[in-house]
Amino acid sequence: MTGQETREQVHGFVHPELNPQGQSPKVAEQMARQLKGENAAVRELLLALSVGFVLPGPLPADLQRRMDGGEVEGVDALVERAESAGLLSPDGSVVGPAQHVLLNGAPTARVHSLQRELVTLYVADRQPLGDFARELARGGLADPHVASELEHAGDRALEHDPALAAQLYDEALLAGADEMATAARRAQAAAADGDLDTATRMIDTLLVCPDPPDVRRGVDVASAVWAQRGMLARSADAYSWLGASRLGPSAPLAAVAAIGCGSRSGAESLFPADVPPASPTLLAVALAQTGKGILESLAQDPQEALPLLIHASDMLNATGAAIPLPDTPAALAALMALHSGEPHMAETVCRSAAAAGQGGNAAKPRLFLLQAWSAMQQDKFEDARLAINEASKANHWPLVPRDEFLRAALEVGLARRNGEIAELVMAWERAREAMLHTSVDLYSLLPWGELMITAARLRETRRVAHYLDEAKQLLGRLDNPPLWAVPFHWAAVQAALLAESPSDLAPHATALARAAQHSHLAAVLAAAGKAWVSVLAGRALPADAEAAARGLGRVGMPWEGARLAGHAAARAGDRKDMVRLLSCARDLHPQGHSAGNGASGVPESRSAPAADAAKGVQSDDSGLSEREKEVARLVLEGKTYREIGEAIYISPRTAEHHIARMRRRLGAENRSDLLARLRLALGPENPPEE
Repeated sequence: MTGQETREQVHGFVHPELNPQGQSPKVAEQMARQLKGENAAVRELLLALSVGFVLPGPLPADLQRRMDGGEVEGVDALVERAESAGLLSPDGSVVGPAQHVLLNGAPTARVHSLQRELVTLYVADRQPLGDFARELARGGLADPHVASELEHAGDRALEHDPALAAQLYDEALLAGADEMATAARRAQAAAADGDLDTATRMIDTLLVCPDPPDVRRGVDVASAVWAQRGMLARSADAYSWLGASRLGPSAPLAAVAAIGCGSRSGAESLFPADVPPASPTLLAVALAQTGKGILESLAQDPQEALPLLIHASDMLNATGAAIPLPDTPAALAALMALHSGEPHMAETVCRSAAAAGQGGNAAKPRLFLLQAWSAMQQDKFEDARLAINEASKANHWPLVPRDEFLRAALEVGLARRNGEIAELVMAWERAREAMLHTSVDLYSLLPWGELMITAARLRETRRVAHYLDEAKQLLGRLDNPPLWAVPFHWAAVQAALLAESPSDLAPHATALARAAQHSHLAAVLAAAGKAWVSVLAGRALPADAEAAARGLGRVGMPWEGARLAGHAAARAGDRKDMVRLLSCARDLHPQGHSAGNGASGVPESRSAPAADAAKGVQSDDSGLSEREKEVARLVLEGKTYREIGEAIYISPRTAEHHIARMRRRLGAENRSDLLARLRLALGPENPPEE
């Protein structure tokens, strides 16, 4: 029988312009629809191949039985007829249009029956289904073998690619997997990818069951979600509900949550520091080190705490595992470094962890925000803003309440350091809203300290008073561990100075002095606090003020040190002392905050202000030196002589001299005339008001 005759017999028509391998999609579709009657065996073979059977076999049992019994032609004859009709490619696959018609035209029950038979063959031969299992599940096939394979594939992806794991678990459900048995793992995948709402719904459904399966994992996820929502006490409650007998490898995580909300005894009962890890794996050791590091941080001399957490972070980076945690070891190590006056180390730890994907997508924003805080502490404000932007786009979910609160406090801190009161007020309003969505815990004391200082400056202390009381009570329950308490006391000292409240300052100054016996940072801050009080009282010794300012610079607080030196210079009675203190301020904070926006302007000379004025170097045709431009911008912002001096580290008298000289040089007759002429002199930077 020729190919021409075969096509006439099979389809009843011939397309003279096409050979069997050149069939147009429309013709192939028409041919597939006409496979019936004596050609039903060809249709059955092509349907089996469309489902996933391959030549030379094995083929579906019913078709094979009929071929073996002579009821229909053998496989070679059926293949030849299908190829001659242009419905089967030389590689044994059904052409696309025909495959589409066959699969959609056959009864669903028939297609699923063939798919199950094929799956049985795979299982009998111990062959993995691979991506074919995903196709079957998405096609609507419910089969225990398919569900099991997808579930196991999700398990393999869970710790390293949670987004893929979530898809695989969803497909396993389509194939008939048990919803409750997979709930904890599905919630872990959702939480690691940053989808807290979905994870919460799954965990809530799981934990109300009488005997929830995989309950420890479920509590780990619940604890991590509560922590990201800024409610760490609920994380600790979840582990208390689970009970010590069921904690197992999660005991270090329970300790992190318990200590974070002020329960030292609870942490020690759940996770004794001398207990070895559950297993010698990298992950188990990393978790054990994390718990030990947090416990060690409560000691009077917590020298071992930071190394333990850095080691834990390194090990978790090496595992590449995105597991549910109340907080990552990298974030905890960064917080300890910041609390210890080592912001550069905090930045390094966070950068390494973010590059390694520690904690998955959900942890990225917090790592970037802690990088930003480290940069702010180091007087690198542009770097801080870049890191904040990275945090905002780290994943496709909005920032969780804990991270949103940290970002809001960062914005407040940057605005306060920039000296822009309008920007500070706006940032404060955003922070006030963010604080309503979170609560106080040990790991959020830095942002609360920043907000305490700003509240004092804006005369809004009542807005944060009860939060600060909670922070004091939390530290008290932990016996005021120096590592965590010292920066909070320093923030309280600064707030009391701004509020001019000696009664509020005294207990915190005493606490710093007491902690100085064990903490170098406390000793530096105690000296700085004492120097501030002396400066404000007008009885500071220049040498003491300079030593205190440089001490602040050495513990990662150059902006605070420069500010102390600048204030001391503004109140110095002797010109030599003033010049010396101003030089110290510029050493610590060389960029000078041009226009008060925190950006690095033209580098300032470290010579005396009088020398700057005498040189009067003019860089353009505005008639103003670079120093005079800086003063002019601040004048246009409405700053007083003292505020100008504090902003660019010159004395109020020198600021007054600069303004008088500009007025004479520009020929201004009065203040309003001077303002107009300054706007013209600065050009596009400050256009004239209309």
